[in-house]
Order: sequence, then C-alpha cells, then structure tokens
Amino acid sequence: TFQRQLQQSDCQNVLMKKVFDTHMLFLQINQSAAALKHVFAALRLFVGKFPSAFFQGQADLCGSLCYEILKCCNHRSRSTQTEASALLYFFMRKNFEFNKQKSIVRSHLQLIKAVSRLIADAGIGGSRFQHSLAIINNFANGDKQMKNVNFPAEVKDLTKRIRTVLMATAQMKEHEKDPEMLVDLQYSLANSYASTPELRRTWLESMAKIHARNGDLSEAAMCYIHIAALIAEYLKRKGKINVFKANLVSIK
Repeated sequence: TFQRQLQQSDCQNVLMKKVFDTHMLFLQINQSAAALKHVFAALRLFVGKFPSAFFQGQADLCGSLCYEILKCCNHRSRSTQTEASALLYFFMRKNFEFNKQKSIVRSHLQLIKAVSRLIADAGIGGSRFQHSLAIINNFANGDKQMKNVNFPAEVKDLTKRIRTVLMATAQMKEHEKDPEMLVDLQYSLANSYASTPELRRTWLESMAKIHARNGDLSEAAMCYIHIAALIAEYLKRKGKINVFKANLVSIK
C-alpha cells in the first residue's frame, strides 16, 4: 500500500526507518524458532523489495540488520542458525547483485563491524557461530548461478576475516592483563584492515582507550592522530578539503 512512499529518496526516509524498526523488534524480542522462521521470510521479502534502503546512502539500516542476523547465527536452535545463515547469505547476494556483480563491500564492512560489537555484547565465537559460518560457505560453494563470478570468493574472504577477528579477540582475552601484548594484537588487527579505513579506525580507537586506561597518554594521542589522518585523507579524496597542508602521520 505504501510502496511509493517507502521508495522516496532512494528508500532513505522516515517511513522506511519506522517499518524497518518494526521488523527489527521481532528479532530483538525473544521469539520461538517457529515464529523466527516467518520473521526471516518476511525480511527476505523486505530486502528483496527495497535493496536501496540497505545498499545505498546511509549504512545505518544495513549495519543494524547485520547485527541482529549475526546474533541469530549464534542461537541455541540449529534450525534458527540455519535460517539466519540462509538470510545472511541472501543479503550478501542481494548486495552483490545491487552492485552489478562487482563486490559486497557494504555488507562486508557492516558484518565485520557487527562481529566486533557482538564480541563485546554477546560473546559470540563458539561452535554455534562457527557452524553458521560453515553453512554460509556451503551456500556460496553450492550456488550454481554464482559459479562463474567472484561472489563465492568474496563470501569465503569475509568468513575468513570474521574468523581472524574472533581468533584475535580470543588472544586478546588471554593477554588482557598484559597491556603491551594486548596493544600489539590490536595493532596487528588494525593493520590487517589498512584497505578498509572505517574498520581500521574502530581498532585504533580501541587501542587508544587501552593506552589511556594505562596512563600512556602520548601513545593514545598517536592513535587519535592516525584516526585524524585517515579521516582527512578520506575528505581530501571526496573533495571536501581543497588544501591539505597538515603534516599528518603517514598511513601505510
């Protein structure tokens, strides 16, 4: 009934946000496995009808959906894990199709950010979550329509990076009482995302907090300078900064 209104401004509008938030409530409030099956079906239909809401403009809706689906990938019910994994695979495939079969950059970025949040919020990373990652890889390997494009490789790379984050976080927990080792691990993780500034910024901010907590203020300041350099470089490329004279830290 309100499809035309929902599609206004490339689906970036107040009504779309309200409809999306209503969908999210079904995932945020505990449901039975039978009810969740219908919620996932509704979300597949929703993403299929309004891909612009997730893959164009602001990334808020994409990030929120990734976060909630990943929580369900860690669900105690095997059927819910499978349904959530199938929805996540569908979501990534829609992203790939929306980008004219070039990449899944947005869903990749938002999923890694969601994993980083969930590690702190829900402690994901056990056998249930690993099982869901395996299901997603199986979907990618068995998708005959995507056999001759680079989508399966992108999915494999994403799940590999998620596992890297989970492993690094597990190591961080082991060394949480050793601030120097902890920061080294954070630094290695930040460097692994040199090609993804937004994620690198996330881990640099985490490093800065650890330094500040330990009273290492000059080291914390260096982290923030790195972050400022990343932002300035991005603004320069976007043409938001006409003159770039500041002597910022070299980001390599």
